[in-house]
Amino acid sequence: MVQDLPPTGGYAPIQYKRNIPARGLRPTYYLAGVLGICTFGFYKWAQSSRELNELAREKVWARLHLIPLLEAENDRDLVRRQIAEAERERALMGDVKGWRMGSVYNSNKVIKPRYGYGPDEELQEKPT
Repeated sequence: MVQDLPPTGGYAPIQYKRNIPARGLRPTYYLAGVLGICTFGFYKWAQSSRELNELAREKVWARLHLIPLLEAENDRDLVRRQIAEAERERALMGDVKGWRMGSVYNSNKVIKPRYGYGPDEELQEKPT
């Protein structure tokens, strides 16, 4: 009996890989695109952070320059309230002999109140 042997020159190679064509761009192109976009983003971020710092500095300086105006307005309001309080006291204590206006602390020293009532609180009647 004769044994089967491979043909002369051997068998043809077996194709075990899939023959799929490459689609899209090369990975280096994608990497270059991502790096370009990130670089542009960091550039815009740096520009915006500089602008935000400048706006914050401008806000601080604006507030510093507004402080004297706001304090003067508060002082005018305080004087108006003290005059109105003195008028109320004069009307209330007008019948009492020996009463001096503003003699709560028995001195002529002006003491700034530690708290104040707002306009809404002044208009509301207090229960008696």
